[in-house]
Amino acid sequence: MGLLDKVKSTAEGVTNIASDIAKSASKNTIQKTVERAVAEVKGAWNPNHRHDEPHEIEADRIRQAICDSHRFQSFAPERQLNTVKWYVRLDHPIMGLSDMLFVHCASQAQQLSATSAFTYLDYFYAVSELIDAAQECIFIMDWWLSPEIYLRRPPVDFQEWRLDRLLKRKAEQGVKIYVIVFKEVTQALSTSSRHTKNALSELHPNVSVLRHPDHIGSADSVQFWSHHEKVVVVDNHRACVGGLDLCFGRWDNHSHPLADCHPTDFSRTLFPGQDYNNGRVMDFQQVDNYVSNQISILDTCRMPWHDVHMMIVGESVLDIVQHFVERWNEVKLRKYKKDPKYDWLALPHNTEARPNEPTTSHPQRENWDEVGRKFRNRWHEMEDRMDRHFGDRDGKRRQRVGDFTDPYWKTPGTCNVQVLRSVSDWSHGVLTEHSIQNAYIQMIREANHFIYIENQFFISNAGDKGPVQNRIAEALVERILSAARAGQKFKVIVVIPEVPGFAGEIRKSGDLKIIMAGQWRTINRGGKSIYERIRDAGYEPLDYIRFYHLRVYDRINAPGSLISQMEQQSGVSFFDAQVGLARYFIGDDGFWHQEQVKIKRPSAALGLDDTSLGMTEKHSTEEVQSVDFPPSLDAAKSIIRKWESGATRGDAEVSDTVGQHKLMDSTRLEDEMWLGSEQEERDCYVSELLYIHSKLMIVDDRRVIMGSANINDRSQKGDGDSEIAMVVEDSDMIETTMDGKPYMAARFAATLRRRLFKEHLGLLKPHPCVTGKEPITSFMRAAPYPAEDETYTREDQFVADPLSDGLLDYWYSTARVNREIFGQIFRTVPTDNVRNWEQYKKYVPKVKTGHIACDLPLPQVKERLSKIRGALVEAPLNFLIEQPELVKNGDWEGYNPSLPVYI
Repeated sequence: MGLLDKVKSTAEGVTNIASDIAKSASKNTIQKTVERAVAEVKGAWNPNHRHDEPHEIEADRIRQAICDSHRFQSFAPERQLNTVKWYVRLDHPIMGLSDMLFVHCASQAQQLSATSAFTYLDYFYAVSELIDAAQECIFIMDWWLSPEIYLRRPPVDFQEWRLDRLLKRKAEQGVKIYVIVFKEVTQALSTSSRHTKNALSELHPNVSVLRHPDHIGSADSVQFWSHHEKVVVVDNHRACVGGLDLCFGRWDNHSHPLADCHPTDFSRTLFPGQDYNNGRVMDFQQVDNYVSNQISILDTCRMPWHDVHMMIVGESVLDIVQHFVERWNEVKLRKYKKDPKYDWLALPHNTEARPNEPTTSHPQRENWDEVGRKFRNRWHEMEDRMDRHFGDRDGKRRQRVGDFTDPYWKTPGTCNVQVLRSVSDWSHGVLTEHSIQNAYIQMIREANHFIYIENQFFISNAGDKGPVQNRIAEALVERILSAARAGQKFKVIVVIPEVPGFAGEIRKSGDLKIIMAGQWRTINRGGKSIYERIRDAGYEPLDYIRFYHLRVYDRINAPGSLISQMEQQSGVSFFDAQVGLARYFIGDDGFWHQEQVKIKRPSAALGLDDTSLGMTEKHSTEEVQSVDFPPSLDAAKSIIRKWESGATRGDAEVSDTVGQHKLMDSTRLEDEMWLGSEQEERDCYVSELLYIHSKLMIVDDRRVIMGSANINDRSQKGDGDSEIAMVVEDSDMIETTMDGKPYMAARFAATLRRRLFKEHLGLLKPHPCVTGKEPITSFMRAAPYPAEDETYTREDQFVADPLSDGLLDYWYSTARVNREIFGQIFRTVPTDNVRNWEQYKKYVPKVKTGHIACDLPLPQVKERLSKIRGALVEAPLNFLIEQPELVKNGDWEGYNPSLPVYI
């Protein structure tokens, strides 16, 4: 069942309240069922019940006055002197740390400016360091949280850095841990927040977990919207905000391996159990069975992940804490008001030390101060604020010159930061705030030269009609037309996923078609899109705005002949060896949450040429089996050792992944060793879209907005999904050029944009992650530890000027050539070669998902793939363009009540 069908089914059920609550009687006492029914009726009768009493109206007025006094009408003010760090992997340090860090205190403040943002491996390592340093409290807010995710890898080398084990250690040390997770509609999503709550709550009494919202049987039932923030805060002092949930499928590195098959050495596994996933093939299944996996690592590649995140040290952390505290207390009020197990929390701000703080007039401040648990706020402590180079931990005052290991060393950063959000009554108990959308629109209007956008979705309204409410696209059109009329060089680059991250074939999937149609209506179809409005004004849209995707390739180290030989030599099947590995990852520390393991058996056609098989036939040769675990951890290790002893040869010279050749690798793809047949190697080459999950806009290399909010109505309108984001403006300026002219760029914005360009264009060195012995770089350290400066490198200088004709030509040509090669070798979809459904049926290859779909011999395949640089590909905006019913139908005329779920 597709997501659309699930949502429609859910919507139909929700509309019949009496029927749904009656069904719940089998799971609840009669009294509980009656209480839920009464609550549901009360909520339906008066949906404004939190805003109609005089004291509630006054509280709303006060909150609105606070928002009106701030830029973008945000609840939070602009705050200066923050340190913000983005984390991007650089494998070979350009210079030693001693060369980079200045000894003079004044220079240290500059070096601590925002010089980096998180992506994948770097973020997860840094957040593990952040959590491990916690002394008093940890706040976590996630759309999805997987307790069993490994924050450092390979997992075999970092067993103690699994998230649940780390949190347990901190709780045992006395740290209070508060977690809020989105309570999903189980018919539509498989994130299992119930498992998250149960698994974390069992760790220690110091761990408290709330799920929200309820979907039936309460005064505040919510059908479709989600809590979408991704936040970690430690000790009211450091915080993380961005696009990365602490969950399965998110850990990655900039080599983006599609394969994780290590037949002769299981210890090199990077993605255990559920973490090896491909959302385009199959959604996660029963994630509480966390070491199970229903796709085969032998013949199905994973879907790689691209995202950005950031860590902040500074007073803006208090605004992130305020957002968390307000949410926590609101959920407690609604669900656990009289339950002493769940604390009330107090706002972190010290209004005596800072009487001008906006929270001084917060309607709930005094009440929460009386009843709530309050944690230390070092930012507002009474001290000499000018003496920022001295610490006061444990009553000691000592100089901290160069002591970046002390997270409470109060050296000011250089970033002006403002926290923004999308919240409303259902999510936060307040009137609707959409300061994130306000910021996007204003920043676009104020752009002077260049806008770079990465987002998971791109659904907006560029005109004055249609069901989409947010006006980000309209702001882009207005700014582009203003530049065109003035004869100004102005560029917008947008990078979005090739296909939404749902399983299924485009032709048969209603949810895929609706989301893609929503994006086409935004970009180039339907009558009022961005491209159409620019063309109607007499200008060529490609001169101003272009769209791109990301895609990668790899080779799975799984020659069928080797697997068969190892099975014969060891007497252990590959399937049984995988079961043993699953038991190993569960461990013996009591974290046991599943009785059996489900793993897909290898295809009967493994190692054979199965290009004549259709998709259905191929899947029929595979079987997911549920089996018992080995009786003990020692038994599991014995099975793994026995399997590995069956190797007829070592394969150290054979790469388990070859995707690094799209980067600045010192070796050639054509020289990669393979110890199987040529046909087996050909069958093991795969390609997959690189899923873009970022929520990012960079303007003029000076301003950044980053957070959890997508560009669609769900995230932007305020009364849909709840979101959080930050605008970062760095006062540390660097000399560069813009369109060849001297220009001062902000370090945070410029270095982040350059780093992303280098990754997408393949101008980075590969990132190996083989053992736990790889060096820990400055990019992996938690803020305020500074990142190394790359601005003087040749590659950085090449991408420094976003309006340079040389850079733009290289960007355009790289995207075009990559797209041509991927289309030739793998017949990727979508493609401009398919303009209607008839062409679609003829074009879509009848091969296993992601495998080679051409007749070229292997040497030519390798030669063509070796020409790919980075992951950038053109967006095929003419795909199915001759099917106008996709963008003009009843769904877009107001006849589909579930449409808001997708837009």
